[in-house]
Amino acid sequence: MAKLEILCLPEDEIILREESQYISSVTPEIKSFIRDLLETLRTSERPGVGLAAPQVGKNIRIIVLESCGWKNDKDELVGVIPLKILINPEVIKFSEEKDERFEGCLSVPDYNGYVTRPKKVKVRALDENGNEVIIKASGFLARVLQHEIDHLNGILFIDHIKDKKKLLSAHEETDGHEAE
Repeated sequence: MAKLEILCLPEDEIILREESQYISSVTPEIKSFIRDLLETLRTSERPGVGLAAPQVGKNIRIIVLESCGWKNDKDELVGVIPLKILINPEVIKFSEEKDERFEGCLSVPDYNGYVTRPKKVKVRALDENGNEVIIKASGFLARVLQHEIDHLNGILFIDHIKDKKKLLSAHEETDGHEAE
């Protein structure tokens, strides 16, 4: 396994804004890349819960998610996401109900902001063995899935922030909301 370099704004904006290509088959090379992508997420200097292939300069539709969680201000464990490896993920259904939460991104390291997203999603993808999976997600997992799938479409979380004056420095107060 190899740790890959995470691309960041503003230097790598052109690469991060490209739409990713679909994967036709899960080859040994794809499986090796998935291991490297997961290693990169797990060993990043900054905490993250998801990583998309474009964030390491690979223009293919793969995301990895994993988080052991953290404690909120009420000392409750939140943000737990068991390992998920998704190839060609796509949201096939969004809920009409939305909420606004605080997000951050490994590729936009110095800023965070409040993003409104659907509360629930249904995602279709392939797993690391090429089998189709359907994930029905709500809350934090739904938000992370949408955030990472956005990367595959060349969209960054900052694109969802209507008032750029509300884009906060990573060092500013978050009102107790967790970053993604």
